[in-house]
Amino acid sequence: MNSKYVLLGCLYFVQGMPYGLQSGLLPIYLRSVGLSFTKISLAKMLYLPWVLKMLWAPLVDQCHTKQTWLVLSMCGLVLACLACAPMSPETNFLPVAVMLLLMNFFASVQDIAVDGVAVRLLGQDEIGYGNTIQVVAYKLGSVLAGGGLLTLMHLLGWGVLFLLLAIIYLLAILYVWSAPILQLTLGRPSQDGQPRARAFNPWRILQELFHVPGTLWTAGFVLLYKLGEQGATTMFPLFLLDHGFSTQQLGFWNGVVAMVFSITGSSLGGQLMSKQRWPLSLLKALLLLRFCSLNLQTFLVFIYDDGVSLFKGAAILSICVQHFIGGLITTLAFSTMMQCTQRADGSIQATHYSFLATLEVLGKLAFSTFVGSIVDWLGFASSFCCFLFLSFTSVLYVLNMPPGGS
Repeated sequence: MNSKYVLLGCLYFVQGMPYGLQSGLLPIYLRSVGLSFTKISLAKMLYLPWVLKMLWAPLVDQCHTKQTWLVLSMCGLVLACLACAPMSPETNFLPVAVMLLLMNFFASVQDIAVDGVAVRLLGQDEIGYGNTIQVVAYKLGSVLAGGGLLTLMHLLGWGVLFLLLAIIYLLAILYVWSAPILQLTLGRPSQDGQPRARAFNPWRILQELFHVPGTLWTAGFVLLYKLGEQGATTMFPLFLLDHGFSTQQLGFWNGVVAMVFSITGSSLGGQLMSKQRWPLSLLKALLLLRFCSLNLQTFLVFIYDDGVSLFKGAAILSICVQHFIGGLITTLAFSTMMQCTQRADGSIQATHYSFLATLEVLGKLAFSTFVGSIVDWLGFASSFCCFLFLSFTSVLYVLNMPPGGS
């Protein structure tokens, strides 16, 4: 396999682990010990460094090499994991929350560096495959730290879980430190190692970002496209937890099996992207398909009966379908972002991609932080109707794209 694909796969895999830990394992774990939906959703504030990463993206873009930033950020992740290992959320909730916040900070620095590497390494004809590796490897890391470890949580325990994560990060550091392609391609001082002569000016950088063709439309799209899906994928497993599913069952079906469907969808998205280099026509069809799928899941919420095994099978099927379609859409969305970024000047490409990725996280985070309060206030049925409406807004946004908007 191409060495650049192996490198990107490794980096995005370890980058996905903190997300899987906090999106897959933590909410179900906290609900199983009795926390309200509102409090569980507020735990999403731990993702704040992903929203603020634009503050340090120019520093990663303009100082030192990407290899240096990758090693430093993963060393920070190792230390955070080791600090978390002797603690437990029940008795040390605040210290654990601080460590998870630090993990997100170091992961966000790593993300900026990895995206800068990907934008520099991938040619125009490699974007489809490259983004497939990005999304699939990230989800595999998420599956390992979320669904896989949630399924084994009762056997491993909290401390062993974080020791395993620390070992994986150490292996990744050794690989990145010795990767020839990083040293040969990104280690040249003229390209990647010297500070720029011009002074750091956030306002000027922001102006440069929006002068890149298609940035404004792409920014609006990445803010909107996940809102309804994010609400459903966050709350439907908790709905099932309240209706007879165990944490082990959810760890397996929602954390492992559904993610296999998501990875399959992402892989198929990359194949489709490689054959059709402009993904927006595919996005229109897939967003409509996702809206129809969410209609069926909403109907299931209205009629669900704990005592009927048929409903359990239908619930599992609906999760798998949503993740499959979501995987397709995510790969095409990230391909759209990368195509937009490659129009930018090389000196701001990592910052530009980080800007779009920050907006993508902000769209999901801002809504998912309050989605638990919405469910506590309106109940599951009415909340899923809200998710439907938000899903339809992304359909309208893409259908009404201005000529040349992307």
